Amino acid sequence: MEDLKENVLQATIDVFKEKGIKFTMDDIAKKLSISKKTIYTVTQNKNSLIKEMVKYSFERIKASEEAVIQDNSLSTTDKLEKLLSVLPEGYKDLDLASLYDLKAKYPQAYKEVEKGLETGWESTITLLEKGKEEGVIKDINIPIFKAMFEASLERFFKRDVLKANHLSYSEGLEMVVHILMEGIKK
Repeated sequence: MEDLKENVLQATIDVFKEKGIKFTMDDIAKKLSISKKTIYTVTQNKNSLIKEMVKYSFERIKASEEAVIQDNSLSTTDKLEKLLSVLPEGYKDLDLASLYDLKAKYPQAYKEVEKGLETGWESTITLLEKGKEEGVIKDINIPIFKAMFEASLERFFKRDVLKANHLSYSEGLEMVVHILMEGIKK
């Protein structure tokens, strides 16, 4: 049953990439070559599926972050830069700006987006503090840095700045991280 749920969640992400929130349960069933009835054995409805998809996405991001933290071949600043810009494989072409579309129609799922962006900063804060101790990061105000980063990501969700500049979310994220890192490195 867990494998089925994971397959449904991954298919939901894939279909969401293609169609945004306008995807249907039929789209997912077709992608997996299963019946809609089978999908409903692991989720109640589209609303709960979208909420679970968002949670699953952030869990995958957190797993990718953990891999960066455990990589002892990286310096503190390299870890920090990778940690801030981590996206699991398969998410690189996901239009995360379309997650903002969830706010009106699927507010519970959008709350999961906000929660995912606002929580889980412990490792990043630890690396920022370590970088300050090592003398490779300026003596910055960490809550202000965090707020700037979150505001940048939220701005991507709310505006068409990426589309207008023909950038993917991952390209925009990489640019923001580079600019912020250059501003805090010694």
